[in-house]
Amino acid sequence: MTDYSSIDFAPLLAADPDEVVSHSYVRDVALPSGGTLALITLDNGRDHTRPNTLGPRTLDELNGVLDGLTGRAAHGEIQGVAITGKPFIFAAGADLSRVSTLATESNARLMAQLGHFVLGKLGAIGVPSFAFVNGLALGGAMEIALNSDYRTVDSSAAALAFPEVFLGIIPGWGGATIVPNLIGIEKAIEIIVSNPLKNNRMMKPQQARELGLFDEIFGPARFLEQSILWADRVLTGAEKVQRTHVPGKIERTVKWPAAIKIARETLQSRIGPAPRAPYVALDLLEAARDNDRAAGFRREDDALAELISGDQFPASIYAFDLVQKRAKRPAGAPDKELARKVQKVGVIGAGLMASQFALLFARKLRVPVVITDLDQARVDQGLAHIRTEIEKMHEKGRLSRDAANQVSALVTGTTDRQQFADCDWVIEAVFEELGVKQQVFGEFEPILREDAVLATNTSSLSVDEIGAHLARPERLVGFHFFNPVAVMPLIEVVKGARTDDETLATAMTTAKKLGKSAVITADRPGFVVNRLLAKVMGEAARAVDEGTPLPVVERALDPIGLPMGPFELIDLVGWKVAAHVQDTMVRAFPDRFYASDNLHALAEVESPLDKNKHGKVTDLSRAARKRVTVGKRASAPEEILHRVEDELAREISIMLDEGVVAAAEDIDLCLILGAGFPFQAGGVTPYLDRVGASLRARGADFHEPRIAGAH
Repeated sequence: MTDYSSIDFAPLLAADPDEVVSHSYVRDVALPSGGTLALITLDNGRDHTRPNTLGPRTLDELNGVLDGLTGRAAHGEIQGVAITGKPFIFAAGADLSRVSTLATESNARLMAQLGHFVLGKLGAIGVPSFAFVNGLALGGAMEIALNSDYRTVDSSAAALAFPEVFLGIIPGWGGATIVPNLIGIEKAIEIIVSNPLKNNRMMKPQQARELGLFDEIFGPARFLEQSILWADRVLTGAEKVQRTHVPGKIERTVKWPAAIKIARETLQSRIGPAPRAPYVALDLLEAARDNDRAAGFRREDDALAELISGDQFPASIYAFDLVQKRAKRPAGAPDKELARKVQKVGVIGAGLMASQFALLFARKLRVPVVITDLDQARVDQGLAHIRTEIEKMHEKGRLSRDAANQVSALVTGTTDRQQFADCDWVIEAVFEELGVKQQVFGEFEPILREDAVLATNTSSLSVDEIGAHLARPERLVGFHFFNPVAVMPLIEVVKGARTDDETLATAMTTAKKLGKSAVITADRPGFVVNRLLAKVMGEAARAVDEGTPLPVVERALDPIGLPMGPFELIDLVGWKVAAHVQDTMVRAFPDRFYASDNLHALAEVESPLDKNKHGKVTDLSRAARKRVTVGKRASAPEEILHRVEDELAREISIMLDEGVVAAAEDIDLCLILGAGFPFQAGGVTPYLDRVGASLRARGADFHEPRIAGAH
């Protein structure tokens, strides 16, 4: 076993003197069998809004407590040791607000080693150890449980997870080594690699129990009492703990390497090569087949030291803070007290987008929603689609039968525009053409109350131009959803030149009630996401038009780590839509954006792309190749990448000068939430700083100092 006791942890403890310590309080509990259980309770003295966290000083205090209990065990004073948390919270892992203290490779390695040193003592006290996981347990908190001999979990625990890969690191206090040897390699890959990459998916307590992470589960009413009674039965031998998920010889020799190979291929196809943490986690899980804890812990030390001191961890923390903090306090938002109540919603249109709006408003606001269209047949088709989606949600357990019936009853359809007269909020979902939107609002405005909000879902047109002929343009606001509406978390709230504070406040409050993150943007072409995606798509189209093979262009941007290549993105949003966006941006900024005739030509082809079994683009289809005209100048992948990087840096600089958003952080937030820009890049501006594009294109970084590792 590695001798962590000889390591000097003083530099790490000195690095963060202001840590909020989660103290280790000990009390003796008399057991029914006559023995004594020493119960450690982790508690930082704060309320539920500030969960226990595990920093260097917390671990150091726990270390001293475990040493004391080891001495007591040697003298026969205690028969077992258990650890639990304050009410509703076991611990939330490391304190992410203090990550700057870990910036150096040396401190990162020390933090990994300190975790192994202290938590490893839970299995070496001399008496059995128990983890009573009474609530939220993330990352290092789960590893406290794993290092204990036995584990119980509260059935009402809010969330259980190993989120490390989501944040650019790996479970480094035993998780990557113990989990696969406890529950098997396939399930270990699921919870350590796959779940974090699915928007940080959490486990429910029952699921964690069924996976084999916990030995027993109890209800919240008597969780601690029942856990203590169960521990007593284990200590006396009355309870025999069976672990049926532990992998056997066949799994280790046959299934293990096969599962790793499949997982690695899946990662390559879904996220590309840019993110480091998922692949490092897979390497650790693969190596854990030796079932050698000492060797596994050393591998975790090396991995954490590399990842924490690299670029992707600080970038991920920056992105995480944007989503968790800045998104909840939007820059430029008026006082929420100015917001008007929304008690009835009108949706102009009954197509796919309009139906998604209607369902979302009804489900989240639980207010009446009325849809309309040119004729009753279209209205009925929209209503049928909405009711089908409600039934699907019920079948998947996302809506109870009563809730499904309620939401369904809230949505009605009509061709009688007078039914909109008492709406507080009316949003259009009609064709993306200025004249059409102006006509629709011109026809509806006289019907509506004077204080009703008008919202346009335009993706690139001017909100001011849409409202140019309105009698009260101050009540018009842009409210740009992203498709699919139920899934994508961003709404761009576009403030026109005449949009008043009451309208803007209503839009921001409504977005929050819909469960979305809203960013306020100025009324400029393309707003944020589409303006920058138009840069990416335009440069990709330019490269193909000049003669670069499409597969080369599709893979050229892999180093950024985008969730899909540019032509896969174009295929997703629709070729006609993409061509329309490019045309819109060229009309607005003819000297800076590129529109391709080939995009329009490909929009007329039924299936313009060939794809592999993973849905990744491999080339233009045979029919598409017949429709395009290309040159003979092929660009190298590096040239295309640099061109895209420099163009993005230049355009973002212009957008900030124009005041499209309040700060670079809002650009990053929009691209993370609206375009799937990767966490490990930190959003677009930190990435552009690190690769030198900011200096090349604008002469300065967006962030000072750079959001980068210490290596």
